[in-house]
Amino acid sequence: MNYPVLIGVIILVAILIVYLIKRNQKDKKEFEEEVIQSELPPEKDDKENN
Repeated sequence: MNYPVLIGVIILVAILIVYLIKRNQKDKKEFEEEVIQSELPPEKDDKENN
């Protein structure tokens, strides 16, 4: 077997997995913030509250 090539492929796969996990966490955080913002009622002007 060609071990240097195999090791290189394993390292690249590990880097890809780490990248995808970090990207997923970022997207999840942005999605949660988006959902929270959409659930909040819109703010009304002071004129409407008087």
